[in-house]
Amino acid sequence: MSLTLTSPAFENEGEIPTKYTCNGEDISPPLQWSGVPEGTQSLALIVDDPDAPDPLFPVMTWVHWVLYNIPPTASELPEGVSASELPPGTLEGLNDWKRTGYGGPCPPRGRHRYFFKLYALDRMLPGLDKPSKKKLETAMKGQVLEETALIGTYKKK
Repeated sequence: MSLTLTSPAFENEGEIPTKYTCNGEDISPPLQWSGVPEGTQSLALIVDDPDAPDPLFPVMTWVHWVLYNIPPTASELPEGVSASELPPGTLEGLNDWKRTGYGGPCPPRGRHRYFFKLYALDRMLPGLDKPSKKKLETAMKGQVLEETALIGTYKKK
């Protein structure tokens, strides 16, 4: 069985409900995963938008959420999960608002794609101290056993 990531809130390549965006409650959607490969020591989650600021003329990838050292025994993150509710040992990185935690879709124009990427790693990643996406990706290099993605879309109403 391969690593899969789903959400009961939206289908892969489906629209992310307004509740999980800056136009709603701006809380994280519920996420569930299965098929964690044998030998996994930790999981990492990166949520980003490669269509910023305009999907017709993207110039950057905007990072919405960075988590790492999620225990391999965990299988979900509940809706609106706070730092204190994360699985024990889970650490947070910085998003592009320069803060920890989830920041929901808030595209200035057009329909954007949001990639929820889950990585199974063969080790824990100590000593990163609230890393950026780039720093986390560097630390993960050569440690990824398997990865998967859930894609959601959103356009401001």
